[in-house]
Amino acid sequence: MDTSRRTFVKTVGAAAGALPVAGAGPAAASATIRGPGRPATEPAAFDFLDPRRHQAAPAGRVQARAEGIEAFAFDAYGTLFDVFSVTALCEELFPGNGDALAQRWRAKQLQYSLLRSLMGRHRDFWLVTGDALVNAAAGLGLDLTPARQDRLMEAYLTLVAFPDVRPGLEALKARGLKLAILSNGEPRMLEAAARSAGIGTLLDDIISVEEVKIFKVSPRVYNLGPERLGVDRSALGFVSSNAWDVAGAASAGLTTFWIQRLEAEPPEELGFEAHHVVSALTDLAPLVEA
Repeated sequence: MDTSRRTFVKTVGAAAGALPVAGAGPAAASATIRGPGRPATEPAAFDFLDPRRHQAAPAGRVQARAEGIEAFAFDAYGTLFDVFSVTALCEELFPGNGDALAQRWRAKQLQYSLLRSLMGRHRDFWLVTGDALVNAAAGLGLDLTPARQDRLMEAYLTLVAFPDVRPGLEALKARGLKLAILSNGEPRMLEAAARSAGIGTLLDDIISVEEVKIFKVSPRVYNLGPERLGVDRSALGFVSSNAWDVAGAASAGLTTFWIQRLEAEPPEELGFEAHHVVSALTDLAPLVEA
């Protein structure tokens, strides 16, 4: 995979332009996105930083101890599961366009979740992910046959977990903490991905926005964590690699832990900083040791 460039994608209107994405840095002025016979220069909203292609954040940061944490709720996509692990299949099906398709697909997925929340027209994340794939392929001029669409969608049920996920969860579990996923994902998607990654037995709960029918960053989503895990709000740590997600959880009053996988990624300018910043899930257990 080309390590020398970043891929950019177009916004879908002004509202979507406010949405940051997993691993996104500052917006760039423009980007060239090319499909078969369809060169086009488009204004870019998101600077994608694929964790597999860029320098990781430095390890061994000195962190203040996190007191009183009894449970952790984890974002799923981009935090536990690598959403760009679909890139290889995208490239197999559409040679020369795999990276662009994976990047644009992810951007549209998040844009559509934001737009549907603002519109008050909820559609579960599996269907939103399918809609985003159709739009992303069309935007690149790709022939997304039903068979290809099915293969790509099924890949979302077996996303690769980041290498720090299982050992990080095991270390927290050994300390007697409650662990859960708190995600935009539809329940079947999340259960399948957790099972495929071999982390299902480490989780006490899988919490989906389907319970409240609105996506992050609505405070109604983050409120599900303390309610479902049966802990005080102050005793729940929310963990995400997505800076925008961390800001949303902090705004809702949760103690937040940002996994800054990329040294180049800045925090969001939304007025709510992470309470703790780490490089990997394996950095969390030392912060809550008695």
